[in-house]
Amino acid sequence: MTAVQTNLDRPSLIRTLPGSAYTDPAVFAAEQEKIFERRWTCVALVADLAAPGAFRTVTVGRESVVLVRGRDGAVRGFLNVCRHRGARLCTEESGQLRRNLQCPYHAWTYDLAGKLVAAPNLTSMPDVGRDEHGLLPVHLREWLGYVWICLAPEPHSFEAEVLGEVVTRLGDVTAIDSYGVERLALGRRITYDVAANWKLIVENFMECYHCATIHPELTEVLPEFADGYAAQYYVGHGAEFGTQIDGFTVDGSVGVERLPGVTADQDRRYYAITIKPQVFVNLVPDHVIVHRMTPLAADRTVVECDWLFAPDVVAAGRDLGPSVELFHRVNAQDFAACERTQPGMSSRAYRDGGVLVPSEHHIGQFHAWVAAQLA
Repeated sequence: MTAVQTNLDRPSLIRTLPGSAYTDPAVFAAEQEKIFERRWTCVALVADLAAPGAFRTVTVGRESVVLVRGRDGAVRGFLNVCRHRGARLCTEESGQLRRNLQCPYHAWTYDLAGKLVAAPNLTSMPDVGRDEHGLLPVHLREWLGYVWICLAPEPHSFEAEVLGEVVTRLGDVTAIDSYGVERLALGRRITYDVAANWKLIVENFMECYHCATIHPELTEVLPEFADGYAAQYYVGHGAEFGTQIDGFTVDGSVGVERLPGVTADQDRRYYAITIKPQVFVNLVPDHVIVHRMTPLAADRTVVECDWLFAPDVVAAGRDLGPSVELFHRVNAQDFAACERTQPGMSSRAYRDGGVLVPSEHHIGQFHAWVAAQLA
């Protein structure tokens, strides 16, 4: 492993964001408007919308969006608002439509492509344009087997904004291709409701200065994490499994078969990727773990975590418990730490912020990125 290079001209401690950045409702509202409502965000697993008529509602910024698979097989997204009087069309998180999207208030009805197709007395109102008064669409892409949407009227290039700004511990983001994420199947999903600001969760994921303190199971599997240096500190480096570790499981036991595309130099290593603003991708030889965050308030963030395995492994009903349990414990430990930190953001002791030690200095780049989005 390459030794950490210390720049003696740099200070050991650099400043963080002030505490108000994590507590002020006005700051949170600005983040919703200028980050989450303008950038591409990951909102659902494509497989969650398996058949025509399948729908799922998601929250992005201050908007509710309904995703639906059309009769033509395409997944589309629309603002979850009836064009008549603004009622919410879909109030359930997910389900299967029999035929169309119908407003439960006045029964305005839209087809799965968003066009207004029926309403009480519509035939007596020939001047009501069925396309003009259709649902408002959102921009949508599929990548890594997930649905990504952008609420901006004119979104930035997906390739430039998502792929171009990945904070990766891999030498090249295209190395993700080895894992065939879009071909994997959902083995387990756990949703966490975290009483903490979304930025605290991102910052926690980006560093491992805390690992020796709160992650005993993880540092047993990845011993170098006990030194406090997360893998992103080394360009192109993945954290190596311990010599007595057979798999990325809670007890180090053998997991399942290695994914077929994983290369020899990726075997027995853990990589992690942050895709701003709200996705974490964790890559290990036999499965992939994807976190998606939905900030709901300055002090509340919902995190949906998917464990993805080879389809035949899931179909065979293999025991995924030891693999899932490892990162579930890591999640619980991390989110508890973030929840312990959130109250301190309101303290006068943190009015001007805290400090980052050298192994956390890259978090300063994330802070600069947030500030640039809000400028």
